[in-house]
Amino acid sequence: MNRIFNIHAIWLIMLGLTLSTYAMGKFGLGGIGVVAFLLFTSIIKGSFIIHDFMELRGVSLLWRAIMHGWLWIICLTIFTTYVIGR
Repeated sequence: MNRIFNIHAIWLIMLGLTLSTYAMGKFGLGGIGVVAFLLFTSIIKGSFIIHDFMELRGVSLLWRAIMHGWLWIICLTIFTTYVIGR
């Protein structure tokens, strides 16, 4: 029962983060702070997916490091490209 509640709670958190990023786009917000927030929410949602939906919580540190490393590299690359392109 606790596991089911955990997945539903995580899903609701992810839904809230998605709606907040949608609202930022709908209201036309922009700038470096908004981009940083969007990428940070992507990292949070990606971590939830890696740990709970892909069920990598109990696997070796190597697999978790690969998945989280890929997530951070992509988000930092997007952020760096945005900052340089300004």
